[in-house]
Amino acid sequence: MYNIAILGATGAVGQEFLRLIEERNFPFKNLKLLASKRSAGKKIAFMGKEYTVEEANEAAFHDVDIALFAGGSISKVFAPVAVAAGAIVIDNSSAFRLDPKVPLVVPEVNPQDIKKHQGIIANPNCSTIIMLMALKPLYDYAKIKRVVVSTYQAVSGAGREAMEELTYQTKAELQGDKVEAKILPCQSLDKHYPIAFNLIPHIDAFQDNLYTKEEMKMVYETQKILHDDEIRVTATTVRVPVYRSHSESINIEFCDKGIAVPVARQLLGRFPGVIVQDDPEHMNYPMPIYTSDKDDIYVGRIREDNTVPYGMNLWTVGDQIRKGAALNALQIAEYLIKNKMI
Repeated sequence: MYNIAILGATGAVGQEFLRLIEERNFPFKNLKLLASKRSAGKKIAFMGKEYTVEEANEAAFHDVDIALFAGGSISKVFAPVAVAAGAIVIDNSSAFRLDPKVPLVVPEVNPQDIKKHQGIIANPNCSTIIMLMALKPLYDYAKIKRVVVSTYQAVSGAGREAMEELTYQTKAELQGDKVEAKILPCQSLDKHYPIAFNLIPHIDAFQDNLYTKEEMKMVYETQKILHDDEIRVTATTVRVPVYRSHSESINIEFCDKGIAVPVARQLLGRFPGVIVQDDPEHMNYPMPIYTSDKDDIYVGRIREDNTVPYGMNLWTVGDQIRKGAALNALQIAEYLIKNKMI
């Protein structure tokens, strides 16, 4: 049994941690719920007990074995504090993902990297996780040269307030009221756009190369996780009016051999955490409304790309809060426990 702390316990990912800990019968002894000063003092009922949310501070990680960080800039401050107190930190923010000393892990894809940790293990970006769950079994069969990915990302990726704003804006639009936008594309920006009945081709900040930070995360994180600096990835990330579950259109170009569609279905179907839902004749393909609150990544619309010698197209959908965030982190913790690394 282990002492667990959740930093960011009141947010969407923090709440998902709690649901998953109960669902998966995670072996915890003591549970500490941490958040900002604004949320400190809130009461959260969990598994028949009431917990009081505590303010995160330098003393908060005493006697903690595993610290699950829900994400945000606060990770940079408290991850070293938690490690110094003896905890292993599994972090959902982008703070440590590209740090060469910090493993970036999808347990089904590169579990061997977990053993390299020095106290902190990074959870990849949600879009990267969902894409790599579909790419990995194909990559192991035929090395991938290039990936072109377009994402259709749910508002859950922007947090609980963005989900609430989608509800408010949808109601306002249908009632003919004026729609106010305060969250998207990024709450920190001076300008915002409505998400109800809209698509926003802007997630995170624009970089000097005219790609957004979200798009470049998919490039660099894919290369790091696969340990392949030669794989080329180009991404376009779009926010869509869906509550949870990201969708991705993935175009793959293999290096020196193709993969027939039946073989691809077999490879994907055997991969842990992936469900093949690919029956065009009966209109059976993944959709976010049916994959929300599910642990697995769903793959469909598998077809060859006839415009290149060795090409393939996929449509991939997965719950951003689950496998894209909280579940992936909890699986890392379970791997640590199973392999007696804690």
